[in-house]
Amino acid sequence: MLTNTDLGKLIIRLTLGCLLLFHGIDKLMNGVGFIEAQLISLNLPAFLAWGVIIGEVLAPLMIILGFHTRTGSLLIVANMLVALILVHSHQLMLLGSNGGLHLELQFFYLMSAVAVFFLGSGRYTLRN
Repeated sequence: MLTNTDLGKLIIRLTLGCLLLFHGIDKLMNGVGFIEAQLISLNLPAFLAWGVIIGEVLAPLMIILGFHTRTGSLLIVANMLVALILVHSHQLMLLGSNGGLHLELQFFYLMSAVAVFFLGSGRYTLRN
């Protein structure tokens, strides 16, 4: 029987997973050159940029399918923390012209992944 809780978990999983997956597909199609440049500027190896594929392709697919959902959500949390530190640290508390934070989208992904970690996948998963 479908419960509101299971439906809510499915909706948040699909929203987080699908929206973040679009970013991963873009990186698969267009490369990770921007991230490589950021890493090089910090004297870090450029190949680490390809880790974004884990956080923006593999992890969202795990969450969408409900396969090791909590692990997938932790991968997204790590991915978003790295993105905030590597690319957005200068914008952390800046307000936009509409009164919202510049980084609302990044915080949405981060906190939605934290919520999915604590909520779990619910009843509707690849395994059910």
